[in-house]
Amino acid sequence: DGRLLMLNLTPADISDSAGAQMILDAIRKRWPWVKHLFADGAYDRLQLMDKAAYLEFVVEIIRRRNGAKGFEVLSRRWVVERTFGWMTRWRRLVRDYERRIDVSQAMIFVAMGANLIRRNAHP
Repeated sequence: DGRLLMLNLTPADISDSAGAQMILDAIRKRWPWVKHLFADGAYDRLQLMDKAAYLEFVVEIIRRRNGAKGFEVLSRRWVVERTFGWMTRWRRLVRDYERRIDVSQAMIFVAMGANLIRRNAHP
């Protein structure tokens, strides 16, 4: 439903699939009941899929249809995009103002915490 469960910010020289490999163990430890993960095409890499299978995750890659032109709504992808939209309502997350990763991570936690408070206050 778009709630942020875990966050792992990395420098730009680390690929999406390498960053995902870093958090698979943490996801398994913290939420052992999570079995199904959704990802886009950037995460469809052999090494990541092997590690996910080893940790007993089912990874579903969400892809665009072949030959699709223009915008197309993809199942489950809208959850990620909507969450990014919620975060950019927080002024300091609109642009990359922060120089340190830990400060950026803290700002994301503040923004998502404010979002949860707003959603609980006005259900």
